[in-house]
Amino acid sequence: MSWGTELWDQFDNLEKHTQWGIDVLEKYIKFVKERAEIELSYAKQLRNLSKKYQPKKNSKEEEEYRYTSTKAFLATLNEINDYAGQHEVISENMTSLITGELTRYVQELKQERKSHFHDGRKAQQHIETCWKQLEASKRRFERDCKEADRAQQYFEKMDADINVTKADVEKARQQAQLRHQMAEDSKAEYSSTLQKFNSEQHDHYYTHIPNIFQKIQEMEERRIVRIGESMKTFAEVDRQVIPIIGKCLDEITKAAESVDHKSDSQMVIEAFKSGFEPPGDIDFEDFTQPMKRTISESSLSNSRGDGKSEPKFGSKSKGKLWPFIKKNKSPKQQKEPLSHRFNEFMTSKPKIHCFRSLKRGGAGPEDFSNLPPEQRRKKLQQKVDELNRDIQKEMDQRDALTKMKDVYIKNPQMGDAASVDHRLAELGQNIEKLRLEVQKFEGWLAEVEGRLPPRNEQARRQSGLYEAQNTSAVNSCAQDRESPDGSYTEEQSQETEMKVPATDFDDEFDDEEPLPTIGTCKALYTFEGQNEGTISVAEGEMLYVIEEDKGDGWTRIRRNEDEEGYVPTSYVEVYLDKNAKDS
Repeated sequence: MSWGTELWDQFDNLEKHTQWGIDVLEKYIKFVKERAEIELSYAKQLRNLSKKYQPKKNSKEEEEYRYTSTKAFLATLNEINDYAGQHEVISENMTSLITGELTRYVQELKQERKSHFHDGRKAQQHIETCWKQLEASKRRFERDCKEADRAQQYFEKMDADINVTKADVEKARQQAQLRHQMAEDSKAEYSSTLQKFNSEQHDHYYTHIPNIFQKIQEMEERRIVRIGESMKTFAEVDRQVIPIIGKCLDEITKAAESVDHKSDSQMVIEAFKSGFEPPGDIDFEDFTQPMKRTISESSLSNSRGDGKSEPKFGSKSKGKLWPFIKKNKSPKQQKEPLSHRFNEFMTSKPKIHCFRSLKRGGAGPEDFSNLPPEQRRKKLQQKVDELNRDIQKEMDQRDALTKMKDVYIKNPQMGDAASVDHRLAELGQNIEKLRLEVQKFEGWLAEVEGRLPPRNEQARRQSGLYEAQNTSAVNSCAQDRESPDGSYTEEQSQETEMKVPATDFDDEFDDEEPLPTIGTCKALYTFEGQNEGTISVAEGEMLYVIEEDKGDGWTRIRRNEDEEGYVPTSYVEVYLDKNAKDS
């Protein structure tokens, strides 16, 4: 099966077919190139997706990734990132192994095809030239033969005519002989040209053209083989990354199997456990006895002290777990003496004590007394462990320097032993400071673990709804005057020994009248109130002032009936009413 013998007369069709083959190859190159671009775009989108859902560093999201479910999700994001990398490998390999190689091959193929068909056209032109020479020789031989016949006929006519002179007859005879000689010469030339043409034609159709067409056939077959190999490479490029992609998927499956609902539930307990005990039972108070009610220390509802025995089971005692929770009541339901008494209480010393963490820049007190006992214990334990690690580092440095000093003493040429004394003294001071810090935090830790004072029934009842304090005074301060970072104190100082008189003030505080406005203010800067107790304001916004700065750096403002909170005093420009200034 050879194109040279089977398709000896299909030069033009072979030329069209080979051009079509090159077009097919270029089309396949374009297909692979677009596939590589898709893989690269897909990998980029996967990386962006993984990056979008990665937790931000030093943010609250990072803390949420300690649970097994979120850890599994984070592992999935990392594996998706690796998965995207494999698609980038696919794109790179397709570009280098297929697109680049085939592009160079196409250029070579075009040059080779051009050369072969140039040789074919040259052979065609040569055989056509030989044919033209044969035709010219043939026509010349035919013409000379006709001329010889005419000359012979003329001579015979002249020789038969008696009126013609002998000289004319001789001239006609010589002319006829000349024409016969020319015809013989033309015959010999024609015969020679014919033999040459037949030889050239035989070589053309049995040697030159078959060789040229054979080369074209081999070129086309190489193109077909090359495109087949490229298609195989196309599949191999994908197959090579399948094991790695499989590992990525296996890691995702492994991460999913590591999700432990029990462990996550336990971590929730460790994260939010307060350490308080649930509130006890409430004693029954018999209002049918014609006797004066006494204040029950184990009850959360207090009498009004005015001698009235009005039942309060449905309104005051029900759900009365936190004595200073605000409720939006109409001013008609408020009693002026209670507001005065509450304001007097809030301007007392515990108010400043509650905002101690604010003055520290929102970082909270050093002993973590703003946290519930269990959370405080964990923080203190972490701090003790951290300090012990720092002590160990300092001691390791001191031991290393001590050994270095001994070496210097034994070998003075290696260094001056006195040069490390200053550093040794400095390390000793650091270790002593750290040990004092450890003792301080261990003392607070021991206090939390076993030396918390007992709480009365009312405090225990309050802790069931919220993170309670050690005493009712600090408890009320923390809830009603909560600092912008949501902290409250739980110290065993004299300040926490304050007790709110168990009068009708405690029971009526739910009906606290909203603080009146004492002026207006304009926000100088935008403030994002992210902590509990604060309020967000926009630059240029006008708001109402309901409490001016008491020396803690915060001003209490109100936007509407439902929105109020604290903003830094330096962020607003306050315009107090004249009456407020006079008071």
